Amino acid sequence: MQNWLGMFLETKAAEAGAAKNTLEAYGRDLNDFLGWCAHHGHAPEALGKPDIEAYLIACDAQGLAKSTRARRLSAIKQYYRFAYEERIRSDNPALEISGPGRSKALPQVLSEDEVTRLLEGARAVGRGPVEQLRNRCLLELLYATGMRVSELVGLPVAAARGDPKVLLIMGKGGKERIVPLSPDARELLQDWLVARDAAEELAREKGQAASRFLFPSRSKAGHMTRNRFYLLMKEIAVQAGISPAKVSPHKLRHAFATHLLANGADLRAIQMLLGHADVATTEIYTHVLEKRLQDLVLLHHPMAQD
Repeated sequence: MQNWLGMFLETKAAEAGAAKNTLEAYGRDLNDFLGWCAHHGHAPEALGKPDIEAYLIACDAQGLAKSTRARRLSAIKQYYRFAYEERIRSDNPALEISGPGRSKALPQVLSEDEVTRLLEGARAVGRGPVEQLRNRCLLELLYATGMRVSELVGLPVAAARGDPKVLLIMGKGGKERIVPLSPDARELLQDWLVARDAAEELAREKGQAASRFLFPSRSKAGHMTRNRFYLLMKEIAVQAGISPAKVSPHKLRHAFATHLLANGADLRAIQMLLGHADVATTEIYTHVLEKRLQDLVLLHHPMAQD
C-alpha cells in the first residue's frame, strides 16, 4: 500500500479537486502513518483496527494536538476507503474508529485599533519605497477581503488590471468566489501595479522572464511564499508595537470576519466572502462576539461587581 500512496493522491487531485496544500497535508500525514507501520513491522494491507488505534495512541503520547490527530485519522480513513474501492483490501479497518474530536478554541482576534496600527506599521517595513508599498498593499488586501494567505500571494496580476471594484479569487478545490475591494485597497492596488510594472520592465530589459503574479518573487513558485509573508507580518507587528505572537495572516482573516459581524454584516454573506463550504465553519465568529459581550457585562454591569 506504500506504493499506492501516489495513486491515492492523484485520485484526490482528479476526483475531489483537492488543492496542492491539501494534497501535501495528506502526503505528510500518511507518510508518518506508513513510517510508523514500517517501524513496527506492520504491513498496511493487513493492518487491523487495533493497530490503527495503537498508532493514534502513539500520536497522543507524542503530545500532538487533538486537531492533528483528528486530521491524521481522517486521512487514514480515506486512504483505506480508497484501498477498499480499488480492491486492494476487502474492508476498511479504520471505518468504525472514533476520532479524538477537535478542540473548539476561539480564534484570537485583533482589535480594529490593532489592525490600524499594523497597516500604519507596514509603511516603515521594507528596503525601500517599492517594498514598503508592496507590504502596505498586501496587508490592506488581506484585511479588506479576508483572503487565505495562499490565495493572496498567488494572485495573478491579470486579476488586478483595469481598477476592479471586486477580485475573482480561486479558492480551495478550485472554487471561485468574488470579494469586493474597499476604496483604500483599490487605491493602494493601483499604486502597487504602477511600481510593480516598472520593476518588471527593468527585469525584462535584463533578459528576465515576465511574471504572471501580482506579487512576484524569485521563489520556485514565482510569487511571494506563504512563509515569507508570515515572517513579514511579524516584522510589521514589531514596528507597530504589537506582540508578534498575536499576529499572523490567518488572524487578520479572523479580524476581517469578526469586525464585519460586529458591524452588522450577515453571517451568510461572511460565509461567501471567506469561501467556507459550510456556514457552521463561519459560526465560530458568533461565539467570539458572544464571549466579548459576556466579558463586557462582567466588567461593567453593576451587579457583576464584587
